[in-house]
Amino acid sequence: MGRFGTALRELRGAQKSAKGVSLYSRYVNRPVGRYLAAGSYVLGLTPNQVTLISAAFSFAAVAAVALAAPSWGLGAAVWAALAVGFAFDSADGQLARLRGGGSAAGEWLDHVVDAAKLTALHACVLIAFHRFPESYGTGSDSWLLVPLGFQFAAVVTFFGGLLTEKLKPKAAPGGPAAAPSTLRAAALLPVDYGVFCLVFLLLGGGELFRWAYAGLGAVAALFLLAFLAKWYRELSAVRR
Repeated sequence: MGRFGTALRELRGAQKSAKGVSLYSRYVNRPVGRYLAAGSYVLGLTPNQVTLISAAFSFAAVAAVALAAPSWGLGAAVWAALAVGFAFDSADGQLARLRGGGSAAGEWLDHVVDAAKLTALHACVLIAFHRFPESYGTGSDSWLLVPLGFQFAAVVTFFGGLLTEKLKPKAAPGGPAAAPSTLRAAALLPVDYGVFCLVFLLLGGGELFRWAYAGLGAVAALFLLAFLAKWYRELSAVRR
């Protein structure tokens, strides 16, 4: 356990704030990412290499959704690959902190991969709806608008949240950190990427997947409206 155990202990004391993070990310994805970061450190991997491993798992799952006929086995494989990719996405930042800090290029690569993954995943659901209408019950072209709408909500939420964090004034170093709200963390579960990935376990259910995916898309749209109002209100008080 030597170096691995030491790395794990250091990572436990160098976690980002849990504020604004859902329960899944706080209690599942980040802890799994911590083990992956410690293992990556022992293997001598760089944060950028870990980001690319995350991308490999994620885009393999994305391609499978678009190219393979839906089945329960495919759904399990897609979910597993997406979940592992998401955990490695958490690991790259943790590894960077363990190694003394990341770089602007590394942060850029991480966000570009995240944006590409998010866009491609919904695009490939659209392709799957078009290629396998009998399986998903998507004979009407109107169903192809659902992934487009979901993609719009997800991408604007991702970009809006990222830009808001960049524009908001940074908290004074050494100041007291606000305690994360468990209630808010639970409320964020429907729009957590890790929770969203669970819907792919229903791929074998065809129409069941379609309705579950559409339901999450509707929730994402409602959350987007709430987020936009909140972010605009917060930034209205900022003078530049």
